[in-house]
Amino acid sequence: MNKLILGDCYEKLKKLDTDSVDLIYLDPPFFTQQKQQLTKINTNKEFQKYEFEDSWSTLNEYLDFMKSRLVECRRILKDTGSIFLHCDRNASHHLRVLMDQIFGDSNFRSEIIWSYRRWSNAKKGLLNSHQNIYFYSKTDKFKFNTLYSNYSLTTNVDQILQNRKKDNNGITTYQTDEDGNVVNNFDKKGVPLSDVWEIPYLNPKAKERNGYPTQKPILLLEQIIKISSDEGDLVLDPFCGSGTTLAAAKLLNRNYIGIDISQDAINLCKERLDSKLIKTNSRLLEKGISTYNEKAATELVLLNSLNAVVVQRNSGIDGIIPNKESKKVIAIKIQKETESLEECIEKLNKACSLRKIQNKLLIRNMNSKYSSLFEKDIVTNNKDVKIVDSYLDIIKKEIDINF
Repeated sequence: MNKLILGDCYEKLKKLDTDSVDLIYLDPPFFTQQKQQLTKINTNKEFQKYEFEDSWSTLNEYLDFMKSRLVECRRILKDTGSIFLHCDRNASHHLRVLMDQIFGDSNFRSEIIWSYRRWSNAKKGLLNSHQNIYFYSKTDKFKFNTLYSNYSLTTNVDQILQNRKKDNNGITTYQTDEDGNVVNNFDKKGVPLSDVWEIPYLNPKAKERNGYPTQKPILLLEQIIKISSDEGDLVLDPFCGSGTTLAAAKLLNRNYIGIDISQDAINLCKERLDSKLIKTNSRLLEKGISTYNEKAATELVLLNSLNAVVVQRNSGIDGIIPNKESKKVIAIKIQKETESLEECIEKLNKACSLRKIQNKLLIRNMNSKYSSLFEKDIVTNNKDVKIVDSYLDIIKKEIDINF
């Protein structure tokens, strides 16, 4: 457990016990027909070069090299285990056939597309901006932990949280109870992780970079480890290189074994694992695509403070609060400065009527340009809508009065 092994992974894999590993990730040579190398300045301000040979006399030589190692990987993998083979366009189609032969095409689970932005170059043709990761299991008993991502800003979240059914004509309608109320689904966790992963490539100045030429981001390996293993499981990387797999395993409380034929790579891994692990976070993953974000900053503050699910592209509902205990949904509308109170109530009522939502909350904006002398009458005549003043406006008013 938690070992770094120097040597050819084929010879070292043969010494590992059969059915002993929970997860294997390998990032082998890609058949680029080039020497992969990178130089960095180490802590002693000396130039340190990391390199490995990825040149082959024939394609068959490369495939024989991969086959012997993949066969051993299958042997040591548990029946509940999975393997992830990282490759690119140079030989991905050949490796897919090879994986089918060794693990069986019935045990193919996914072709993960790692998508990322790259810097432009002068090459004629389309810019390479993805790599392939083949996900196979040893048997159909493989471990799998479903991860969820946030709903797209283009998704009508208020509709997704309502159960649906098909009528006798095969038309999808909202499911209702005996009293005609829409049945809400409170178990939605988001969108299950897809096979296209948009995880940024490590930029040259990222603190996570350690000088290895084909270093992958920890965020990528964390995702692989999370979906296919549990805490305490054993993760193996036969071409550990920069040690990213091992670092991710350590961060996620998994055990690990790393193998590499290069003494420099093993030293780099040891140095990395023995020090404080650095992970580059992604603003893309944290913030998401903001193209469809229609909410002002103050609106998002209000909705987030209420733990509401933000609803985009709906003029009548800005957010919803699902309540598991009461089995009810509260629809929230925030009055904009350019909207009258009467207009807001009309939009909220219309949106809730379409979705059969009974609980309605309107947050009034004191700075509305369309304030009316008849607002009290409007409030009185719309008792099914709870109207409250924005706490941000209340605070601002107190500041203006007292300071």
